[in-house]
This record gives sequence, structure tokens and C-alpha cells, in this order.
Amino acid sequence: MTTVRAAVVQAGSVLFDTAATLQRAERYIREAADQGAELIVLPEAFLGGYPKGLDFGITVGTRAPEGRELFGRYFAAAVQVPGPETEHLAGLAAELGTHLVVGAIERDGSTLYCTALFFTPAQGLVATHRKLMPTAAERYLWGVGDGSTMPAVATEVGVLGAAICWENYMPLFRQAMYAKGVQIWCAPTVDDRDQWQASMTHIALEGRCFVLSANQYLTRADLPSDVHPVQGDDQETVLIGGGSTIVSPLGEVLAGPLRGTDGVLVADLNLDELPRAKFDLDTVGHYARPDVFTLTVDATSRAPVRTESTLIPANGQNRA
Repeated sequence: MTTVRAAVVQAGSVLFDTAATLQRAERYIREAADQGAELIVLPEAFLGGYPKGLDFGITVGTRAPEGRELFGRYFAAAVQVPGPETEHLAGLAAELGTHLVVGAIERDGSTLYCTALFFTPAQGLVATHRKLMPTAAERYLWGVGDGSTMPAVATEVGVLGAAICWENYMPLFRQAMYAKGVQIWCAPTVDDRDQWQASMTHIALEGRCFVLSANQYLTRADLPSDVHPVQGDDQETVLIGGGSTIVSPLGEVLAGPLRGTDGVLVADLNLDELPRAKFDLDTVGHYARPDVFTLTVDATSRAPVRTESTLIPANGQNRA
């Protein structure tokens, strides 16, 4: 029997304080590793933060100067990939002998991306996935990913993939990832609604994979005193209520949902369940109908500017 001990961390960022958030991440990673976790998943936007309840001074057609200042603080809290924070996490993975999937706000040039970072003990940062479609007002803050960062990462603990928050509601994205053979579906999120649990169970059943959903537990106290979320300024106000969970390929809830507190959930994943689960449903195999339905995935990196060299003839004159 091939068993992997997996953990999901439920915790909130210290908004605009990346150093403090990284310390918090390390504390929970060590706690999970102390319980024998070989794979640890942290929530969406953990490094860099999810600014729940802040509007950044935006209304349709206008941007307030104070909103630009707030975005400047958010931009400064984002992480470069690779960068000092990813190096620190890679060192932790190596020291503890554990695999990590960590939600982060990635700064690339002058644009931010909501990203999942994959680390292995032997190689450190091995892959990234940028969220394909930010949801609602997230589009004010984050750019969109493309098909070049949709990895299925083969590791010692199984084939890992990630869908961030409402990407889990994109059926074509799910099908593309199932086709890559994802065995452990990591779902970093900030969706704390009861309905999220149904979605996680559905994906486990549909993809016949283990699902690890790590959610933030964020309170007003995790935000600086000089910002004012729409939920109010009571320090105990819960901004993101958790709901982290672990589900088996046949829909059994192995851990969670955890609500009302931060913490770590741990479960043992029996990878031998995977082929048994696909006995009667393999959506990219015997249960597919390629004669009726096909899906084409563009995995091209869509850089906004591409420079192509022009050949210069031997006489030195460019005839282009």
C-alpha cells in the first residue's frame, strides 16, 4: 500500500507584512511536518495576502488617489518568483523533507498574479501556476495566467496539480488537468461558503483524485489599523471563515471542514485507491467520448511583447 500523509494549513496572512506572514507560514509548515506530513498545502494568496473587504478606491470609471496608495502597499507586499521568500520555502522543504504547495501574490514587472508555488525537498521551487481568471473585483488587482503555467508535477508523493479558488468551477480547466494525470488536486482558496464543500467533493468524484483544499482564516486583527474593511473595525470580526478540507477519490471527507479557527488538518492518502476509483469512471479514458467531444488546450506562453530576430543578408543589407 502506497500511503502519503498530507496536510492543509488554515491560517490568514498578516496583510502588507510579508516577513511576518512568512514566519507564520513556517510555523504552520513545521507543525504539519511534526505530524509526519509529506505534502503541505497553504491557502490562496497566503504570501502577499488576500485584501478581503478593501475596495482600493475603485468605482466604475474612477480610481481614487488613496486607492492607488493602498495598491502600492499591496504591490510592495507581493513576492518575486524566484526570490528571497521562495528560497526560504525551498530551504524549509529540504530541511523537513516535505513537499509544499503555497498560494502567493506574485510580482512580475508591474503586474501582480495570484499564483500557486510547488516545492519539492530535492529541487526546491519546481513549478508555478498562475490563476487563469481572477474573480470579480480581483481583476482590479491581478493579471491573468495563460496555458503555459498549468503544470502536473510528478513527485515522490504523487502527481500534483492546483486549481485556485473559482478556477475549480471551470469545467474545461478541470478536464485539462485530469488529462494530465493529476492524482492529488490542490485547491488553495478563500471561498468559505458552505457550497464550497460540495464543489470539493464533486471534483474528487469527477476526477477520481484526492482533493486538498486549504482556506484562509482571516480576522480584522490581521489587517493594519489604518485600513478599514467594509465588514467593520472590530478586531474579532472574521473576514474569511475557513472551511479547509481533504476528500478521497470516492468522495469521503477525510478531514474537515475546519471552521472558526486556524489550524492544520492531516490525513493519510492511500494512492492505491486511485485505480480502484477509476474502475467505473475515468473522464479522460473509458468514460470519455472523443468521437463527440474534444478539448484543445493552448499551452503557449502569451507574452505581450515578442521580439523576433531578422536575418541579415551576407552583403549586410537588411531587405526586410
